[in-house]
Amino acid sequence: MSIAQGVLRVAAARGWRGLQRLATPRLLGTWAGLPAGVLALAAAVAAPPAGGAALADLSLEQLSEIVVTSVSLRSEPLQDVAASVYVIRAEDIRRSGATTLTEALRLAPTLDVARVDATGYAISARGFNNPLANKMLVMIDGRSIYTPLFAGVFWDAQEVLLSEVDRIEVITGPSTAQWGTNAVNGLIHVITRSAAETQGAALRAHAGNRERGGSARWGGAFPGNDDERSGHYRVYAKAFDRSNSTSADGSPVNDQADGQQAGFRADWSRRGDEITLQGDLYRNLIDSAANPTEVEGANVLGRWQRTMTGGAFASVQAYAERTERRQVLGFSEKLDTFDAVAQYGFAPTAGHRLLLGAGLRHSRDETTGNPLFAFRPNDRTLNWSRLFIQDQIELPHRLALTLGGSLEHNPYTGLETLPSVRLAWRASDSSLFWGSAQRAVRAPSRIDREFFSPAEPNADGTFNIAGGPDFQSEVSNVLELGHRGQLTETFSYSLTFFYHDHDDLRSVTPTPRGQVLENNIEGSTRGLEATASWRVSPRWRLTAGGVSLDQRLRVKEGEVDTIGLNSLGNDPNGWWQLRSALDLTPRHSWDLSVRRVASRPQFDVSSYTAVDTRLAWRVSAKVELALLVKDLLDAEQVEWATASRRVEHGRAASLQLRAQF
Repeated sequence: MSIAQGVLRVAAARGWRGLQRLATPRLLGTWAGLPAGVLALAAAVAAPPAGGAALADLSLEQLSEIVVTSVSLRSEPLQDVAASVYVIRAEDIRRSGATTLTEALRLAPTLDVARVDATGYAISARGFNNPLANKMLVMIDGRSIYTPLFAGVFWDAQEVLLSEVDRIEVITGPSTAQWGTNAVNGLIHVITRSAAETQGAALRAHAGNRERGGSARWGGAFPGNDDERSGHYRVYAKAFDRSNSTSADGSPVNDQADGQQAGFRADWSRRGDEITLQGDLYRNLIDSAANPTEVEGANVLGRWQRTMTGGAFASVQAYAERTERRQVLGFSEKLDTFDAVAQYGFAPTAGHRLLLGAGLRHSRDETTGNPLFAFRPNDRTLNWSRLFIQDQIELPHRLALTLGGSLEHNPYTGLETLPSVRLAWRASDSSLFWGSAQRAVRAPSRIDREFFSPAEPNADGTFNIAGGPDFQSEVSNVLELGHRGQLTETFSYSLTFFYHDHDDLRSVTPTPRGQVLENNIEGSTRGLEATASWRVSPRWRLTAGGVSLDQRLRVKEGEVDTIGLNSLGNDPNGWWQLRSALDLTPRHSWDLSVRRVASRPQFDVSSYTAVDTRLAWRVSAKVELALLVKDLLDAEQVEWATASRRVEHGRAASLQLRAQF
C-alpha cells in the first residue's frame, strides 16, 4: 500500500465518507459534477507520484521581498506600505503546525485571538473583541465572509486548505476607504496560491488527543499550454474531527465537531489576461448535546485582470455564495450573496497612480426564529453599493501622499463617506516614517435594527431587548503614526501608534417598549503595536510582537445604558508573543512559540502564558513528519468566558504528516 493510500485510509476515512453527505440537492444545484471530481481526486493522489516541487520552501525572505496587495489594491513591497501590516507567510503556517485558519491567525501578534470552544473564536484588533465582533473585515481571495446578521464572521464555518495559502495579510487600522464599511479596526485577507504553483499531489494528515483530520490535493495543467497561453487547475478535499472541550469541573462541554470541505481552482494566462475560477463546498456539524448546529455552504468566484502598457490594469471580480445554518432549537438562516467589483488603475501623469473602482453587493437573508429570539422581518433583501478612488502621488524629498475615499450606500443609513489620507517619508532605503488620518464606519446590521427577544412581545407589550428603529452607524475617526525599518540585513521592525475616537457606539437603552439598541456610547482607544524579526543565523530566526491597548468608553452625557458597555468587547490591556524557528540539521527543525495575554476585565478571565512547540523531521525531500504539542505548560486554561460558561482547553499533542509528489 502506498503512502497516499495509507493516509487516505487511516487519517480521513470518516471524512471522505462524510463528503458524500455534501452532495444534497438542496446545496449542489449546478455542482452535480463535483462528487465525481472528488473521487477522481482520491484516485489521483493514491497513484504513484510523477514528480513535483520540493516539500517546503525553506528560504527566509527579507523584508524587501515581501509583497502585499490589500492596502492600496495593487502589489507593493511591504517596506513601502504606509499602514500597519503583518504578513503571515506560508512558511510561518507550515512551521506552526496550525490546522485551522483561526489557529493560523494567532501568528499575527497584532491580533487578539481567543478560543471560545472547540470551533468558536473571538478575533479582533485594537479592541471590541467578542464572538460577535463586528469591526474586522475578513476575506478569502477577495471574497468577503461577512454576515449581515451581525456584521461579523461565523468562525465555525470558515475552513481553508492551509497548505495552499500563499500568505495572510493582516492590516490593523481602518481599511474602509479601500474596502468599504466594517473594516474599521482592520482587515484580514487570506490569499491562496495560483493553480500553477500547486501542481502534483499533496497529502496532509494529523491525529492527536484533541483533533484529527486530513486533506488531499491534486494539481495539473490543461492540454494545449504553450509560450503564449497556459492553464492550470487544482482540486482538493479535506476533513476534520474535533473532540469535546471541558468545563472547569472536568465535565465535557459537548461541543465536538466534524466537517468536510472540497473545492477547486483554475487559472489561465494569455497575452496579458489573467483569469481565475474557483469554488468551495463544505458541511460542518457541531454536535452539541444542548443545541446541535449544522452549517453548509457553497461558493464560486471568477476574476479577470488585464495588464496594459504603462503599468495600467483593469480587473473584474464576482462571486456567488449560499450558506445555511440550522440549529435544533429552532433558529435557522439561509443566506444567498452576490458580490461584484470592478477597478481600473493607471498613471495619468508622472508621479501619479490613480485607481478607480465600483462595487455592488446583493444578499437575500431568510431566517426562522424560535420563542427566545427572532429577526423581524424574517426575510430580508439587502443591497450595498460603493464607488472608490485612490491617488498615490510622489512628492519631492522622498515623500509619498495617498488620497483615498469611498462613497458607500447601505440599506439602513444610506450614503456614508469614508475619506483617507496617508503620508509617507522614506528617510533612507531602510527606514520609512508614515502617518494617516481616516474616517471609518461600522454600518448597521440586522441585529441592530431587526432583532427581537423574545420573538413575541411580553404580556405588557415590551421586549427584553430589541433592535433600534433609528440605530445609526458607529463612527471612528482614526490617527496613526508608524515607523518601519531594517537596522541590518537580518533585523527588521515596525512600530505603530494609534488613536481612535469613537462615537455612536452601540448601547442598550431602557425605553417604554423595553430595552432597545441605540447609539449612546462614545470614547477612545489608543495604543502601540510593535513587531520585529531577527535572522540570528541562516538556520535560526526569531520573531516577536505585541500590543499595548488603552480603551476608555463612556455613556454620553444625559443618556442611559444598561449592558452596552460590557457587551462591546472584553479586551486585555496587552498581549505579546515570541516565536523561534530553528533548523537543527538539514533534515530536522524545531519551532517554539510563547504567547502572553493579559487578563480580561469581564468574567474573571485570568492572564495566561501559552507555550507551543513543534519538532519536525524531513524524511525525504517530499515527506515530513512532525510532533506538535500545544499549551505545553498548562493542562487546562480559559481563554474566554461568559456569565454561564467557562470552557477550558487542555494540552493537545498530535502527529502530523506532510507529503508532496
